[in-house]
Amino acid sequence: MELIKTPKIENVRMLDRFNTKQPSLGTLYLTTTHLIFVNPDAKKETWILHMHLASVEKLSLTTAGSPLIIKCKTFLCVTFIIPKERDCHEIFTTLLQLSQPVNIEDLYCFHYTSCNEEMSRKVGWNFFDLQAEFQRMDAPNKYWSLTTINKDYEVCDTYPRYLYVPSTVTSPILLGSSRFRSKGRFPVLSYLHKNKAAICRCSQPLSGFSARCVEDEDMLNCILGTNSSSEFMYIVDTRPRINAMANRAAGKGYENKNFYENIKFHFLGIENIHTMRSSLNKLIEACEIKIPSMNAFLNSLESSGWLKHIKAILDTSVFIAQAICEGISVLVHCSDGWDRTAQTCSLACILLDPYYRTVQGFQALIEKEWLAFGHKFTDRCGFLQGDPKEVSPVFTQFIDSVWQLLQQYPAAFQFNERFLLTLHDHVFSCQFGTFIGNCEKDRVDLRLDERTYSLWGYMAHHMREYINPHYSDEGQIYEVLKPNLAPQCFITLKPTVCKKKQPNWSENKKVTKKSKVSFGGINVHPNAINTIFCWATSGCNDSLNAPRHEMQKCLGYVFDTYTLPWDKRITFMFMLYRI
Repeated sequence: MELIKTPKIENVRMLDRFNTKQPSLGTLYLTTTHLIFVNPDAKKETWILHMHLASVEKLSLTTAGSPLIIKCKTFLCVTFIIPKERDCHEIFTTLLQLSQPVNIEDLYCFHYTSCNEEMSRKVGWNFFDLQAEFQRMDAPNKYWSLTTINKDYEVCDTYPRYLYVPSTVTSPILLGSSRFRSKGRFPVLSYLHKNKAAICRCSQPLSGFSARCVEDEDMLNCILGTNSSSEFMYIVDTRPRINAMANRAAGKGYENKNFYENIKFHFLGIENIHTMRSSLNKLIEACEIKIPSMNAFLNSLESSGWLKHIKAILDTSVFIAQAICEGISVLVHCSDGWDRTAQTCSLACILLDPYYRTVQGFQALIEKEWLAFGHKFTDRCGFLQGDPKEVSPVFTQFIDSVWQLLQQYPAAFQFNERFLLTLHDHVFSCQFGTFIGNCEKDRVDLRLDERTYSLWGYMAHHMREYINPHYSDEGQIYEVLKPNLAPQCFITLKPTVCKKKQPNWSENKKVTKKSKVSFGGINVHPNAINTIFCWATSGCNDSLNAPRHEMQKCLGYVFDTYTLPWDKRITFMFMLYRI
């Protein structure tokens, strides 16, 4: 509380992308956890959690006041015009300190107390058990065994303590392979399919230009030996080939095919964390264009490369899933095996196994592939003051990829869009201890299960909000998902990146049959837009979830009723699909 020198400022104006000409006038409150803007006339409050702040920028003083631009990790962007520059500067410096603490124990989760008396700290922490999840996959068995070589996190501190490896592997092979892999992340079992084909994961080898490791070669031979139905296995390097080749100069790189027998190598071309961070920034800029037009938005969207990267991630995941369906085992890695590897392994599991499309299964998947296997949430999400180059939207891309699948298979997932958005927002909120830390060891050392609440416990209390009414598990209609990966099938994640509220063109205006409003450069009747948006955004009847004939029927009704010319109809339909 000693950081807050100015807890209240009056006569502050708030501007967002919806109210650039008519800003809200109210009072700005600064608390230890939230920035709160209260507009008494409109009886409206805007709460911004400090941990959601991605950037705070103070602009030069103007005649209207001192502007403070706030951009959030949840894609909310607002500008506050503060009357006095001194007050603006104090708010600015305070927010910088509160949004990125130096000490991990200053995060919100260590001080948060639930207002729900029925919810205890213990709820949710016991929902997942790693060994039980592998038992569901019939491991251990004749070919796969549980090893406790990492029980004290001494072999690899970013791996879980319980690992599954081929039964024929010995401790010297495991230790030798660990020394030959970046960060000690040697090949381990990630997913075992019912046809005995396996997805394994690791990090890049420390091969340089010519180094080899007999133990690592034996390790891969043992993995190949667990699947008698195939004479070879794939090694999927998720990186672009040129990036992997550049790493060889640093003594890392990729496997030399001359040293590994019965292995087929594939580079799949997912860019690194720096490219993804830049892509997200450009995407947000596209959604914040001051004078929006369809052409400007689409050009900015394309130049961001965001959808291209999402497609690359799903392309890789589909390749892995197809190989498993054909009975071929796959070893997946990127550089250190905790970013692109987590994305593609988890998405391949979703494509292959209907269990991971349920609420319980999806939570288990995140616990296994992301939390247990050491995705660096604290670094990638920027929870603490540190190197900004370590921040990257890796998990955001995963959520977006799952959302793309949900659009193509609306009846295959037990959870809905709200579930994904709630999960995404709370990963960054730090309100719960579930995603704090960079690995399992960090969470054990911090005793998060004793000191903080679990996100899974919170979501269990609100489960009715997250259930997809279209879901059907009868006969497992979608045993394996085979998404259409054509570029036109990828769309922007509207509720997150483009947080647009439903326009009400007729609000406070008298609407007649001759009334026209401009929307994306098209002059149409206000009720035409309201009809489309009401239909497209009500409940789960999303325009992309609905059958095509219903979409055509609705659009045809609107077009016939309000008499739009055909050239305007085509532009309008294209615009609706893109927003």
